Amino acid sequence: MHYEKFADGSVKCIEDEIPFEVPEGWAWCHYSDIIELYSGQDLTSDRYNDIGDGIPYITGASNLEHGKVIINRWTTTPTTHATIDDLLLTVKGSGVGKMAFCNIDDAHIARQIMALRCTTAITPQYLHIAISAMLSDITAQANGIIPGIRRKIVLGAYLPLPPISEQNKICEIADSSLHIIDAIDNDKDELKNIIQTAKSKILDLAIHGKLVPQNPDDEPASTLLDHIRAEKEELIKQGKIKRNKKESIIFKGDDNSYYLRTESKAVKITNELPYEIPESWKWARIRDVFQVNPRNKLEDLLEVSFIPMPLIDDGFSGKHTSEVRVWEKVKSGFTHFMEGDIGIAKITPCFENRKSVVFRNLKNGYGAGTTELHILRPYASAILPEYVLAYVKSSMFIGKGKQEFTGAVGQQRIGKDYVENSYFPIPPLAEQIRIVEQIHIAYKQLDLISNALLWQTAALI
Repeated sequence: MHYEKFADGSVKCIEDEIPFEVPEGWAWCHYSDIIELYSGQDLTSDRYNDIGDGIPYITGASNLEHGKVIINRWTTTPTTHATIDDLLLTVKGSGVGKMAFCNIDDAHIARQIMALRCTTAITPQYLHIAISAMLSDITAQANGIIPGIRRKIVLGAYLPLPPISEQNKICEIADSSLHIIDAIDNDKDELKNIIQTAKSKILDLAIHGKLVPQNPDDEPASTLLDHIRAEKEELIKQGKIKRNKKESIIFKGDDNSYYLRTESKAVKITNELPYEIPESWKWARIRDVFQVNPRNKLEDLLEVSFIPMPLIDDGFSGKHTSEVRVWEKVKSGFTHFMEGDIGIAKITPCFENRKSVVFRNLKNGYGAGTTELHILRPYASAILPEYVLAYVKSSMFIGKGKQEFTGAVGQQRIGKDYVENSYFPIPPLAEQIRIVEQIHIAYKQLDLISNALLWQTAALI
């Protein structure tokens, strides 16, 4: 039986906590017994630079790529947290679990990173192998709006510790095997990047009107705008929404230029529009064709879906899972949404990682969740949510949004103004349907290729 003895002399049986039996001569221990752990600290933008002046500043998962440290910021602050052979572990954000050895004498690390420093009881290479083998158990305990791992989770994790001589032998064998695996992984990563690029390109073609052909028999997008205005007027009469005093209409003038007309004036905006669209399409500002961040009024005891950020997939899938909560428990302090709404993560790195979603199969049709979302609610079934999802996941929308970030490093966000004022291209409804169908077909084929590669890699390993 395995027991743990504490500093106060008490003893606890931990047989049920030990993951597996280890050979004679090995011992189970906590990470706190054999490493020193250094937590990072975020710096404000006035304390770092990108001109190579000062101490390297490792800000997050984006600096740890393929087991290497990439430096793009420096600081003149005297505080340092990491040094050569420290194992850097990403403990916050969508990159939780990414690791790399520090190859710098002195480096400052942000709070998204922890530095694991070995004592004489363990070699850095074996530490990397051990934590890699059990990393999923550690990262599964990440929690919070932005997933994070606390110090005590890392320090309290169990680690199987062999003698130093055996650690060295394990590392030698692992190193020769990992060369083969790395070669396979490099090929896999290259193809995955190609597939991700292809998916992004498909979305760009879709919102430019180049993914499917236009059909002159389709009801034009101008008709959809009429339906939207009619529904808005009805909702205003019912007192469900307020009239927007900043409402605008985009139209094409006799000079073939685009104009934005408000109650007071019309302004030429041709140079503001990101690209040309087909004749049957229309431009509109998002604030004019969606409800942005609406609120729900529901019975307190109604069961609804609850969706924190970790339950929203990143990438291109647009999927989510959910928990069930009673409305009175989540109606305050959380974002509201309903079936068919589109959610857009507004905080970095979730925004860049495309944590955007169409909410489907919600309990009783409604939900609440993370405050780090902007919500778009379409009017009059005139715009397909899945087409909107293609737009907000597009490289254009993501790229422009990154230029509009506000806030401190690690906590930057896109504001409501960026979303509301974005120019949104509206195809005829029939074309929206064709676009969404074509995206689904193309993505299905790309996913088949990706899954086949994963199966092949697993078989080789």
